[in-house]
Amino acid sequence: MPTDPHGWLVGRILQEAPEAVIFADRGGVIRLWNRGAETMFGYSSDEAVGQTLDLIIPERFRPRHWDGYHAVMATGITRYGRELLAVPAIRKDGQRISLEFSITVLRDETGEVLGAAAIIRDVTARWERERAERQRPAPRDPQQER
Repeated sequence: MPTDPHGWLVGRILQEAPEAVIFADRGGVIRLWNRGAETMFGYSSDEAVGQTLDLIIPERFRPRHWDGYHAVMATGITRYGRELLAVPAIRKDGQRISLEFSITVLRDETGEVLGAAAIIRDVTARWERERAERQRPAPRDPQQER
């Protein structure tokens, strides 16, 4: 039996969750990258930890991302703790994927912001299905053809 059962349990849940769980410090440097993140993005923890979030952010979205990230780090406030944020991301192999995630701002004992943790789900398949349905022509109404 582990000496800290709660800590052991939290660690197992974090590592075994199918969702990506990432923590980035105030500067946007990745400090935690779980197995779900490895599977989702294709980078091992060794490859991702120590890199900035630019690793998974498409280049054209980086300025907007960093503006928002720095504002959250300065204020400690984000609406994405309760609302899901939907964004594109990029995998190691260059494939673009669609994500939804929530953010938790982490603070130290004095209340200073340490960084942000994100719990991320790949919604690419759902997003592609919904896009295909929107592009499908509406069925004909025989009543209107008379």
